[in-house]
Amino acid sequence: MQDKQHALVALGANLPFGGMPPETTIRSAAFALSAQGLKVTALSRLFKTPCFPRGAGPDYVNAACVLTCPDGMSPQGVLDVLHSIEARFGRAREKRWGMRTLDLDLLAIGELVLPSPTAQSLWRDLLPEQQALRAPDELILPHPRLQDRAFVLVPLADVAPDWRHPVLGQTVRQMLAHLPGQDRADVRPIG
Repeated sequence: MQDKQHALVALGANLPFGGMPPETTIRSAAFALSAQGLKVTALSRLFKTPCFPRGAGPDYVNAACVLTCPDGMSPQGVLDVLHSIEARFGRAREKRWGMRTLDLDLLAIGELVLPSPTAQSLWRDLLPEQQALRAPDELILPHPRLQDRAFVLVPLADVAPDWRHPVLGQTVRQMLAHLPGQDRADVRPIG
């Protein structure tokens, strides 16, 4: 799992697109990833998560997948494919952390730390009130909020429980265990 050619991606949606419910959109997006050369080697179960803040909109549907990237594809190239698929499924980037038809977050590529361990730590340690206001202008890997989000870690534990964060040194399973019990309980399997 630590191979640089493997990427971890979080999938989420809480708005319908073209008459499709979020569950169908997420499954269709996983198919679209493979069609774009990012082979999905593992896809988690689907999970339902309350909108944040609670009651601000429809619940989210979340999942995670492991991708095998083509040889020579850069991390930015992977991100560009994710953004093109989001756009194909009606994603409009109007409001940070707003409701959406599809969200594809590049969580990690193997053990890569981008752009540097110092920059990754700066964004990871950003205070919550600043997180809502600031967005990086470059790719940060691993995703700086990965360890804080049950809606990412619960699905990720389905497909990559032993992936180890290259800066924190913890596996997905360990990061998940450190989250509050209520956060974990709020992420419920669908079906």
